This record gives sequence, structure tokens and C-alpha cells, in this order.
Amino acid sequence: MTGRGLDDATVTRLADELAAATRSRGTVPRLSARHPEMTVEDSYAVQRVWRSRREAEGHRVVGRKIGLTSKVMQVATGITEPDYGVVFDDQVFDSGATLPFDRYSNVRIEVELAFELARPLSGPGCTLDDVLAATAAVRPALEVLDSHVELAGRTIVDTISDNAALGAMVLGGRFAPDAVDLRWVGALLARNGEIEESGVSGAVLGHPATGVAWLADRLAGHGDRLAAGEIVLAGSFTRPMWVQRGDLVECDYRDLGVVTCRFR
Repeated sequence: MTGRGLDDATVTRLADELAAATRSRGTVPRLSARHPEMTVEDSYAVQRVWRSRREAEGHRVVGRKIGLTSKVMQVATGITEPDYGVVFDDQVFDSGATLPFDRYSNVRIEVELAFELARPLSGPGCTLDDVLAATAAVRPALEVLDSHVELAGRTIVDTISDNAALGAMVLGGRFAPDAVDLRWVGALLARNGEIEESGVSGAVLGHPATGVAWLADRLAGHGDRLAAGEIVLAGSFTRPMWVQRGDLVECDYRDLGVVTCRFR
């Protein structure tokens, strides 16, 4: 695992920049451009400080998100390895919700499956079967992206520091993990009635549960694990779709139902 290139004071300063950008719906110049010595471990250190700021404000971590797990997302971003972030209690919505557009920056939508855990998962050596055995329910989901680092030229250290660009998740119904073949969940993503993107869940590392296993192993390297009750977004199997104020977003997952949200 790559070591640190930044000192703690710089990590804290960058985390505070991103916290301020989150509050103001602004963006900051690329961290990777300003600090070419910055490593992946530095960026997770920034994310942990940012997380501690939100926890100090009274927010509670209820899940995680995994990003950049499919080829289509890696091509869209130019980043070739997965990353993860945390999900707070005020970032979770049910299908049909109206979301405040002004809460987010560079607002886009991704199509995912979410895994609700019945029991803890930890690495190293977590397997796909371990994930399925620990999963209470699988839910169709939309991820709202909220990016606070300038988009052009971003690297993985920029996205990780920015909590993997998570703004919110919108969740559909609950299904048993064996209710459908989780490699073949298809989705049609529409904005204002017009289909913009489509995909199939197997694009996420061959099986979306593989992404959750990757996360459990990655967290083990940071002395952490997935807790019972957490909700894990397994990664998008469509390209991100831009949205504007007033847009109605609908995603048809066929056997798993339709997930919708609107931005006001």
C-alpha cells in the first residue's frame, strides 16, 4: 500500500477546504495539481478528516458508496481503479423524493444496486459469497453525485478526498439477494421522460457483490469494517447523467421496479 506524501497539517487544510465547498456548493482547484506528491492514502486521510467534521456536526454514517467499479465509469472519468466514500443519514432518500437542487454541485445521476447488510463484513479475504450471506436485502438505487473538485483532469486522489463525490442516494424496494440474478439486473434511466442511459449490473466487476467484497478488503487496510445495518452502493453501471433544477428522473429496473426523484 502506497504511503503518505503530505503532512497532517496539509491534509487537515485540504479537508477544511472541501468542507467549506460542501457548505457553499462550490468547487476547489484540483488537489492533485496543487500537490503532485499526494497519494491515495493521503486522499483517504483527507476524507477521514472531512468525515470527522460532519460527525462533529451531529451527522451519522449509515453506509458506504463504491465508485469507479465499471468500465463505463472508468472511461467516463479517466480513472482506472475503484474508490469509496461514506454515506451520512441526511443523504438517504426513498423513491419519489424531491431533492433540493441547490444542495449539490455538478449534479449528476448514476444507476446502482444497494446492499443492506444484516451482519458485519470484514476483510481481508472477503468473497462474493460472504457478501451475499451477509446481505439482508438488495435495493435498486440512484446515486446523486456532488463534486466539489474541478472536474477536468481529476485523478483518483481528487475523487477520494471529495468523499467519492457522493451527494445522496435514492432507494427503491427491498428484495432478497436471490430474488433475481444480480449479474443481469437491467436499467433504463430517463430524464423528463426521455431515456438517456441504460446498462446491466454485471458491468460492475462481473457481479455487483464483488464490489462490496472489494470494499470490505479495502476497509480492512484502514482498520475498519462494514457494520450490520449499513447500506452499500455497489457502483454505477451507467455513465453519469447530468440533471438540472426541475428535472424528473426515472429509472426502470424491470423486475426490481422503478426508482424516481425530482430536483427543485
